[in-house]
This record gives sequence, C-alpha cells and structure tokens, in this order.
Amino acid sequence: MSVVHLFEAAAGTYDQARRRLVPCFDDFYGTAVEVSAPVLRTALAEGRTPEVLDLGAGTGLLSSLVGAAVPGARITLLDAAPAMLEIAARHLTAQGVPHAVEVADLADPLPTARYDAVVTALAVHHLDDAGKRALYQRIYDVLRSGGVFVNAEQVAGPTPELDRRYAEVWLAQITALGSDRAEIDAAHLRMAYDRPAPVAAQCAWLTEAGFTDVDCYFKSWRFAVFAGHRPPH
Repeated sequence: MSVVHLFEAAAGTYDQARRRLVPCFDDFYGTAVEVSAPVLRTALAEGRTPEVLDLGAGTGLLSSLVGAAVPGARITLLDAAPAMLEIAARHLTAQGVPHAVEVADLADPLPTARYDAVVTALAVHHLDDAGKRALYQRIYDVLRSGGVFVNAEQVAGPTPELDRRYAEVWLAQITALGSDRAEIDAAHLRMAYDRPAPVAAQCAWLTEAGFTDVDCYFKSWRFAVFAGHRPPH
C-alpha cells in the first residue's frame, strides 16, 4: 500500500488523533502560524489579498489556523490524497476562508502563481534528502519578494542515538495522552514511509536555495518549526 493510500484510509480520523500523536500540538502549529502571519498581514496592509500555498495540506489543519489568524488570506491546498482535500475544503468553506485545491504530489511541479507564504506541516519528510532540497528550491521560486516559507516538520535526530531517544520519548508521550495500540500501530505503518532529516541540514538547504533569516523557531524532540524568507528586491 502506498503512503497516499494510507493517508486516504486515515482521512476520517486524522484530525482527532493529531493532539495525541503530536504531543506539542499547540506550540508546534501555533509557532508555524506566528511565523507566517506577519508577511500575510503586510500584504493586507498593502491592499493585496495574501496568497498562501499549503503543501501536503491534508485535512487543512494548518490552513484553517492560518485562515483564522489572518482573515482575508486566500489559500491553495495541495495534496496527493483527494479524500484529505475533500475534508480540508469542507473545513475552509465552513470557516469562510477563500481557497482552491490541487491534487498533486510534492515531487510534482508547483503551481505557477506567486505566493506571500508557503507553509507545510508534517509532509516534507516523505521525500528523500535530494527531493527535499529540490522542493526547497522550487518553493523559493514561487515566493514573492519578501515571502516566507514555514515548515512544521517531523525531523531526525542529529545522531542515531538521539534519533532513538526521539522515538522513545514520542512513544511515551503519546501513550500518556491516550493513544491505544491500534492508533500507534497505524502511525508506525505510515511512518515506515518517512525520510526525516535533521533540522541543521534542512536549514542549510534553505540557505543554499537562497533563503535568508533562516532559523528554527520551535523544537520539541522530533517536532520542529523552521523557516526562511525570500529576500526583498
């Protein structure tokens, strides 16, 4: 079974499990919104509609939070799982957030529009390292001058021992939050397709792609939020 089919199968219960499977849920998603919002508010102040591209948007969780934080933003949700996008579209419609959906893989060419922000949560780790670096360059190319890319991501430890420790802590945390054996087994099945990379390497790849002010804004074990800006002209 492909990773897309696994996420399609989990679409109906995906959001309910997030607060258990991402133990630092509020800080993790909240930081991603805090980093992206100022650029979008600047667009509003300039009289423009802020344009956001959410890569691997899934059920629209991050898009919903961005839309709530910056009313008036227009969001394009891109994902390879149509069932996920259907749920995302319902959520954003109910919120009154202007949006469009694109069924595509992260390895595919990105939409040709220009965006004030490109955001993504728990998606890029499905690509191998070469795929990540190529995606970061394509993201840079579709950002407006001064635009921001924010990646709320599952990352690898910088050493094998730390990576094992990340896994141990995560399992203890989600068990304490109420994840049962079925939920844990399903998460491990999806994670078999993961190709996470350390934060330091990914920040270096952003710099290599041309991003400035690259930083890791939040990190709790295997969950990190890092970002960079396309320099203003």
